[in-house]
Formats: sequence, structure tokens, C-alpha cells
Amino acid sequence: MDHSMRPAPDSPGSSHRTRRAWLGGAIGTFGAFATLALPALAAAGNGTATRSAAGAATVALIALADDPRYAARRLERAYPGHPAGRLLDAAQLGAADSEVTLRGIGRSIQVRDVLLPDLAALPARLAQLRQERVGYWLLDLPPAAIAQAVGAAGDAALLFNLSAPQDSLRGADCAATLLHTMPSQAMLQDALAQYLAARSWRKAWVLHGPGAEDDQLLQAWNRAAARYGIRNVGVKPFKLSGDPRERDLANTRLLTSDREHDVVVVLDTDGEFARTLPYATQQPRPVVGSNGLSALAWHPQWERNGGPQVSRRFRKLAGRTMTGQDWSAWIAVRSIAAVLVEQPSKGALEQARALRGDSVYLDGAKGPRLSYRAWDGQLRQPVFLSHGDGVIGVAPVDGVLHPLEQLDTLGIDRQESRCKAAP
Repeated sequence: MDHSMRPAPDSPGSSHRTRRAWLGGAIGTFGAFATLALPALAAAGNGTATRSAAGAATVALIALADDPRYAARRLERAYPGHPAGRLLDAAQLGAADSEVTLRGIGRSIQVRDVLLPDLAALPARLAQLRQERVGYWLLDLPPAAIAQAVGAAGDAALLFNLSAPQDSLRGADCAATLLHTMPSQAMLQDALAQYLAARSWRKAWVLHGPGAEDDQLLQAWNRAAARYGIRNVGVKPFKLSGDPRERDLANTRLLTSDREHDVVVVLDTDGEFARTLPYATQQPRPVVGSNGLSALAWHPQWERNGGPQVSRRFRKLAGRTMTGQDWSAWIAVRSIAAVLVEQPSKGALEQARALRGDSVYLDGAKGPRLSYRAWDGQLRQPVFLSHGDGVIGVAPVDGVLHPLEQLDTLGIDRQESRCKAAP
């Protein structure tokens, strides 16, 4: 059904405007209960030490040396939404950006690089970190390894997921002390669907990859499309293969020959097929999703709210442009500094409760002040709608409103959440 967005009136009884989501000619009500944030505190330091009641707090950045996401060929391709390099520089920038703030309370943050040769080395290294009382773990790991880290940490460390967007980590596989600074798949797909609805591009031709992560991405897209009135007029799988019998599964003109669509949505977690799709479709249609117009946590051409300063400081430190994963590591360290100021001597559970309890707020250089969701530990944040040369929109888009917090129109809201863990 083709409907249009319309504004909802403000209602009294709140410290900020009460919002309701109107989309598709009907009210989309998202039941979140968090308030808008206050300005942020940051994070500081670099080095190695363990957390103490005063002085330096160690932040361990845990990653795998054999992680295929950082293979040289993949980094050279620079697929949209993929990392451009290791996240250590971003974590150190987050620490340095807050050095003055933490110095005022006699604290600092030291970033320790924990780069493991492979997954087999993970259990022993996590046990060592716990024995050393390292209180903050930044996880640049695949989902299965994140689950290992949650089990190893117990309630002895506060964990931040920097790079895994899987919705399951915010749902059935969530944990009380696990926070997520990377936007979820649901958040990213909601951002795209909001933009398409705002443009009245309501008929989507969907191409999706063959892997399990592509299936997860398709589920997230289908949810977002239904939520915002986008109709899938066709859903086609693609496959890159050396088998001549499967050649048609990678033929972009054959896959996009249908005429009854407004936009091509490509869902490709690998990125290689999506890279070839813009300007190669049979019909003259825009491409969105894993290439073309993409929903990203960060874009180096974001030119507002202190974004250029953050991007320039990162480029000076790392020698490359800042990606969403880098921003995720940067804001995670800033979150640690913020909770150190709020609760300097508390343990992981108490600090997780503070971060998820609307008493600690962050400035992420994206505009709105940010906070973590109480029900699943996801960081609320705007999402950039971007192409290679710049940012052309920001979600939540105008006209998409919420009864309590507009940022909760992106991703899984309270009443939808399957997360049962709370600090």
C-alpha cells in the first residue's frame, strides 16, 4: 500500500518534544523509554596497565591477526561499510581526545593492543585479561568470538562490540555487560527504508547474496521495508561463481531486467558483487544498500557537528580516512571515559547500568547527544546515507517521529527486543 509520511503533533508532559512515528498513512509507534542526551565526556591515554580506583584504567582492544575482514585485498577494495584498517588508532584517538577531561579527576585511559594470531588463542588470552583485572574490553571480533568473550568476562569487565552488526547480538545473544557502538543491521536497513519512503521510492527490486550473513541482512531489510511501506516487487539471489552453468546468477543486466521497480536494493555482505552494480543495471535505476547509496556509521565527508575535526585528527594519526568501525572504536573509548567520570570506582555491572540507564551521555560529533538503550545496550545514533563522495542525508529522516526518542526509530525498539539480560 502506497502511503505518505505526515507529521504528528507534540504532546505535553515531557522534558523534550514527545514524538510519534507516522509512516505509510498509519501511526508507527516505537516503544522506547530513553531521554535525549546531554553533552558528552570522552576518553584518554594509551599504554598498558590494569584498572584501579584511581589513576590509569586499561582498555584492551581485542582482535584477530587472521581476521579476513582485514586481508590486504579487501582493504584495497575499500567496499562501502567495510573497515579500512585496524582500529587501534581510533581507540587511541578516543583516549587522547579526552585526556584533559580525565586529568581533571586524576584519571587516564591506557589502550592495550591485544592482537591474537587466531581464534584458538582467544580463550587463554581472555582468561589472562580477567586475571590481570583489565576492566574494559573492546571487541573487534566475529559474533561467535564475541559470545566467547562474554562468557570469559562474566561481570568482571565492561565489553564493547565495535564491528559486528548482527541483530542477534542485541537480541537472544545479548549480555548485561555487552554494549554495542556499531549500528545494528536493523538500524542500517531502517535508515535506508526511511530514506526511500521519504523519496517515495516504494517499489524495490532486491538482490541478495548466497551466504548466511546475507540471509540475516535480507531479514533485516524485509523488516525495515514492511515497517516503512516499501514493497519488494522482486527478490533475486546472485552468486559469483566460476561455473559456466551459474554465469547468469552474476549477470547484472539479467538480474535487473524487470521494469516495475523504483530502486535496486543490493544486500551483499562480501561486497564484491555490489561493487559492480551501480550504472550496470538494465534499467536506469538508483542502487542502494551495499553499494551506491549506503547507510554508514561514519563518513569522512561529514561536515557538521565537529565531524571534520574528528576526521582530520584521525587522518593525521592513522594516515587514512575514518570509517564507521573507526568511529565505533573512538566512541567506545569516550564512553568508558564518561562512565569513569560518573562512577569512577564502580564495577562492570554498575557501570553498564549507568550507561544503559540514561545518566551518562555522549557527544559523537553526529549532532544529537547519544545514549545507550536500556533494553539491549545498543548506542543510539544517527546513520549517514552516503555515497563515495559525501553524505546526502541523515537518518532518522524528517517526518519519522517517535513518542519518546526519535533515534529509536532506527533498529529494535523496546517492545520488539528479544534481549532478556539487564545489568
